Amino acid sequence: MSRITTPFTHDSTAADVIAGVDLTGRRAVVTGGASGIGVETARALASAGAEVTLAVRNTAAGERTAADIIETTGNNHVFVAPLELADRESVQAFAKNWTGPLHILVNNAGVMAEPLNRTPEGWEHQFATNHLGHFGLTVGLHEALTQAGNARIVSVSSSAHLRSDVVFDDLHFDNRPYDEWAAYGQSKTANVLFAVEAAKRWASDGIIANALMPGGIRTALQRHVDPEAQKGWDRFQWKTTEQGASTSVLLAASPLIDGVTGRYFEDNNEAVPNTGEEFSGVAAYALDPESATRLWDLSEQLLAR
Repeated sequence: MSRITTPFTHDSTAADVIAGVDLTGRRAVVTGGASGIGVETARALASAGAEVTLAVRNTAAGERTAADIIETTGNNHVFVAPLELADRESVQAFAKNWTGPLHILVNNAGVMAEPLNRTPEGWEHQFATNHLGHFGLTVGLHEALTQAGNARIVSVSSSAHLRSDVVFDDLHFDNRPYDEWAAYGQSKTANVLFAVEAAKRWASDGIIANALMPGGIRTALQRHVDPEAQKGWDRFQWKTTEQGASTSVLLAASPLIDGVTGRYFEDNNEAVPNTGEEFSGVAAYALDPESATRLWDLSEQLLAR
């Protein structure tokens, strides 16, 4: 397969990518749509005429964001629905309450490098939120995605996937010392593997699925990270939230990605393989088809308990 490239770059914004795209009649869900790059992803989709639902933990913040998007885009088809990804009942309720087709699902929400926290099931919270919650949501919405006929799933990962493969023998740090970055990295690898497997399983339904690294953006995502530790991040070329949302919008809406599936993008282009010398590109283990199938099957088992 040849590498997919586009005219867009590290500096392109969501508005640049969505320019000229018409999403009238299409329906989108953006998880975590009330903060960070989720806001600008939702705004871009709404600006192109899509009906957008912000799936959020804090519905009051979601309503404020929806009002702002409506005001700035003139599109009053922007809605808010509650979603707590670490709560299986909340995820199931969202999927059950959805009616009609769903054309675009942006799995954007997440937590990063937080202290050890477990769900009532005993699951490590970052893995539960970033992967299992989105997995359960997407599987629950499969019928709606199929009904759309040409749906797109966007899985927001991170270059932090380079920190850890999925450790199948100890997903939840039951038998190894907890490391917040290893936990985050594992969950972000899972985001890529999910897209790889969804692309394969659901191709016959007309569904395409891709993953991405949005870039370094200063948002509330870093709230658990020690400010001292963040001082070493100055070497990164930071993006604005509008730039950070651009690759999500590319995969969600651009005709340049028609038919492209099961791949990982960064800076609006398909990522090159990581060489181990830089903190960029995609790790081979994140695209491994056997791991992708294993993770899917295991995720189904966990959520069925």
